[in-house]
Amino acid sequence: MDKQKRTVRKTNRMCYMMLFRGLIFLIGFGFAVSGGVSVIAYLNLTTMGRDFREYFKFILSRPECYLLLIGLVMITVALYAEDKKNSDA
Repeated sequence: MDKQKRTVRKTNRMCYMMLFRGLIFLIGFGFAVSGGVSVIAYLNLTTMGRDFREYFKFILSRPECYLLLIGLVMITVALYAEDKKNSDA
């Protein structure tokens, strides 16, 4: 009976970990979309006679553009992070 309880706990832990990773993935996806839309929207500055150097300087000064990088990092972590405990050990 004790072995069955350990198996159930291990299964519950794996389910919670997958839910946590899914939540991190979805939040990261939302950040990436928000930041990406901002970066693309600010491309309109180039049509007003600005060059790409000024464009990159401008988007580096805008905090909402950093959401793209934060979102991509969160997605990468959610997809490729290893468990602390190996499930086979």
